[in-house]
Amino acid sequence: MKRLMIKEVIASPTLDQEITVMGWVRTRRGNKAVSFIALNDGSCIHNLQIVADLARFSPEVMQQITTGASLAVRGTLVASQGAGQSVELQAEEITIFGTCDPNSYPLQKKGHSLEFLRDIAYLRPRTNTFGAILRIRHNMAIAIHEFFHKKGYYYVHTPIITSSDAEGAGQMFRVTTLNLDKLPLNKAGEVDYKKDFFGKPTALTVSGQLEGELAALALGGIYTFGPTFRAENSNTPRHLAEFWMIEPEIAFFDVHDNMDLAEEFTKHCVQWALDNCADDLAFLSEHFDKGLMDRLRFVLANSYERITYTQGIEILEKAIAEGHKFEFPVYWGVDLASEHERYLVEQHFQKPVIMTDYPKEIKAFYMKQNEDGKTVRGMDVLFPLIGEIIGGSEREADFDKLRTHAQEMGVPEKDIWWYLDTRRFGTVPHAGFGLGFERLLLFVTGMSNIRDVIPFPRTPNNAEF
Repeated sequence: MKRLMIKEVIASPTLDQEITVMGWVRTRRGNKAVSFIALNDGSCIHNLQIVADLARFSPEVMQQITTGASLAVRGTLVASQGAGQSVELQAEEITIFGTCDPNSYPLQKKGHSLEFLRDIAYLRPRTNTFGAILRIRHNMAIAIHEFFHKKGYYYVHTPIITSSDAEGAGQMFRVTTLNLDKLPLNKAGEVDYKKDFFGKPTALTVSGQLEGELAALALGGIYTFGPTFRAENSNTPRHLAEFWMIEPEIAFFDVHDNMDLAEEFTKHCVQWALDNCADDLAFLSEHFDKGLMDRLRFVLANSYERITYTQGIEILEKAIAEGHKFEFPVYWGVDLASEHERYLVEQHFQKPVIMTDYPKEIKAFYMKQNEDGKTVRGMDVLFPLIGEIIGGSEREADFDKLRTHAQEMGVPEKDIWWYLDTRRFGTVPHAGFGLGFERLLLFVTGMSNIRDVIPFPRTPNNAEF
C-alpha cells in the first residue's frame, strides 16, 4: 500500500480509510492492553498517534518499539477519543525497519539544550525544534526562487573556487593540491603556485557578486544563491565560516531601485513564512521567542525608513547626549555596530531602516562614489534583533573611478582585470545586494544563535559531521 505523509493525513483526514505511514517513534506509552505510539515522519511538526492492541502484536515486536525506532504502520484511520489529536491510526500491521537502544539514544523524552544538540547535529533534525527550522529553511529557499523567477531574473551559478577576493578583506580559505609538508619553492624562496592545480593561488569564494555582475550585464537581471566562505576567526552567535548568500544584480538599476527591491524582497520572504510555515512558527514562538509572530507582522506593516549614514550618526550622537549608553563608540566614519543599528530600528524609528551613503573608506571598492568624494551609494537594510540583514549598493560603472578605488583599497588589478573590462565594454548603471540566508533565518525563526539555523555549522575548531 502506498505510504502517506503524516502532514497529508492530518491536513486531509479520511476516516475509516486503510492507510500506511512510516516514521520514527517519538514516544510510547500505554497499559497492559494497548500501546499509544507517537510517530513522526518529519513532514510536519505534528505526530500521528498509533494505537496498537497488544492482543494483536507479539511481545517481541512491541519490545522493539522504543523512542527512535523506525516503523511502517498499516491500519485504519479513525477519530481519536483522546485529547491532543483529532485522528489516530488503529494499527493492523507493524513493520520495524530499525531498532534503537533506549539506553544509548541521545534524544530522550526530555528537554535538551541547544548547546547539547549542536554536539549531536547528526541527530538534531529529528527534534521538533530542528525539524521546524529545516522546514522553514526549505520554504525560505522556495520563496527566494519564486520571488526572483516572477521578476524575470535568472538564477546564475557562480564559482565556489576563485582567485579574487570580492570583499578585499583577505579572510579566505585557500584551495590547493600542493603537498603542505613539502611545498615547492621558486628561486625567490616563495611557494611556487605554478605547480598548483590552477597554476595560481585560489580560495573558496566569499561572494558570487563579481561574477554575478558579469551575468547581469548580459541578461539584465540575475541572482545567485549558493555557499560562501569566510576564514574570520569569530566564535560568536552571529558568525559562520560557511554560509549561504543570495545576491541579485540588476542592470539599469540605481540605488533607489535597489532599495525598493530589497524592501519588496524581504517582505515577500516574511509573508511566505507566515503563509506556509504557520505550525512551525507557532511552535518556535511558543518555545523560544514569544514575540516572534508580532515581529514578523511588524515588518510587513511598516514601510522601511530611509536615512543616510550621516543622519544615522546624528541620531546616535543625540541619543548619547541624552544619556544612552553604547558599548562601541559613535563618530562619523565608524563602521556601525549591531547595537547602533538596532537602536535606530527598535527604539528610534521603530520600523526597519535602510541606510545609504556610507563613508567610502568603510565600504567595498566596487560601490559607486557620490559627487561629494567622501561617500558611496551603499545601502544596508537593518532589521530588529538582527541589525544589518542586507548589504548592497549601486555599483561603480565608471572604469577609471573603479580602477582607482580598487588600487586605493589594495585590490590587485591582476585579479580583477576581467571585472574592470566590463566597464570598458558597454557599461551601464547597475546595482545589487547580498542577503545572508542564515541572517534571514535567524529573523524568521526567532533563534538567537546562527549555528542553529544551518544543518551542520562550520565555525572555528568545528568541522564535525
